[in-house]
Amino acid sequence: MDKQLDKIENDLLSHVNWSGKSKLWLGFLFLLLFVCLYFYYTQLRDGLGVTAMRDYVSWGIYISNFVFFVATSLVGMLIGSVLGLLNKEWMRPIGRIAEIIAVAFAMVAGLIIITDMGRPDRLLNVFIHGRIQSPIVWDIVVVNTYVFVSLLILYIPLIPDIHICRNKLTGLPKIQQKIYKLLSLGWADTPAQYSLIKQVLRVCLILIIPLALAIHTVTSWLFAMTLRPGWDSEIFGPYFVAGAFVAGSAAVVIAMFIFRKQYKLQDYITDFHFDKMGKLLVLVGLVYVYFNINEIIVPAYKLKEAAAGHLTSMLYGHESIMFWMIQIFGLLLPIILMMFKPFRKPLPMFTMSLFVLAAAWLKRYLIVIPIQLHPHFDMQNVPESFMTYSPTTPEIMITVGSFVLVLIIITILSKVFPIVPIWEMKKELENK
Repeated sequence: MDKQLDKIENDLLSHVNWSGKSKLWLGFLFLLLFVCLYFYYTQLRDGLGVTAMRDYVSWGIYISNFVFFVATSLVGMLIGSVLGLLNKEWMRPIGRIAEIIAVAFAMVAGLIIITDMGRPDRLLNVFIHGRIQSPIVWDIVVVNTYVFVSLLILYIPLIPDIHICRNKLTGLPKIQQKIYKLLSLGWADTPAQYSLIKQVLRVCLILIIPLALAIHTVTSWLFAMTLRPGWDSEIFGPYFVAGAFVAGSAAVVIAMFIFRKQYKLQDYITDFHFDKMGKLLVLVGLVYVYFNINEIIVPAYKLKEAAAGHLTSMLYGHESIMFWMIQIFGLLLPIILMMFKPFRKPLPMFTMSLFVLAAAWLKRYLIVIPIQLHPHFDMQNVPESFMTYSPTTPEIMITVGSFVLVLIIITILSKVFPIVPIWEMKKELENK
């Protein structure tokens, strides 16, 4: 038994180091982030005129990206809270991966709001002079609260593992050792402490569920509380939440595959876990298909004049290629394939999840952009650039920068802390 416990510790601590590969990877990410920050500097210097956003399309890919990041961050609630509270034992090795993804995407989602502002120096005014009637104020409050509680859910179960890192990893930089000492909070590995962790964690897991539902429901209300055709919908709240579960689950599968391969965690993140995640993706995907059908069939049946142009453009017009690629390759085909066990293996799951996640981002683009190109009144006496939208280089690079920042956060967390909970794996072995 002692040898097996030691093996678990050694296996799960093997990636907690600053290897040459990790330094090279982080160096590349920071270099790319620096390039993206230069483009943000040009936006600050010259104003939002460097983007393609104009009077009609006043929300561009920044807001599309914000909605996508908020969506992906909900996976922490789905896997960590819902499945955790239901005592689904299979999710233990991947629960921390889901929480890291949730924290990274939620933190950067808040920064994306700033990139969309022409005067970010006035952000404080939102908190000082914000009106409670504004859904934007609700969104900012909920996003920050969600980030805080997500950090707690990530940190609390980490405390025993931080203590193990402090004792076992003696060759790390001194500052990292001091961080471990500070974050371990004097952990003594007693039954009373484990009991306290479970009690506090349970409270946080319960609290995060309404918060997670609120964060994406409020985000949907930013659109749904307008009278603009395509956004004026009562189902946007649950529709956004269902789509969030699909995007987040796909992100977790991608992370599982990469961590499993790079950190040699095949004994802990097994084919069984990919099989379970495949079934989960099918379930949430089918719910999302239902809302996609509602999004189209109800306004298409009524075909009000204001909505007709938008629907025509999306179904067989300018946006139709993107729309049908999303539906077929990012939703229907992966769902059908994942119903069969051979496609719920690691590599097929990884490949299909890449398609699902890419389609999830493009879906947010379709929700945000084309609808603004079909206003209530015809576009008249305005420049040609006002009538179309095509992201500029600064917009694209700043958006790329948000993904780079997420990768940096995930990489650093995975190099400082065990990606699979050591103490939970040890408890599982002891209980067998």
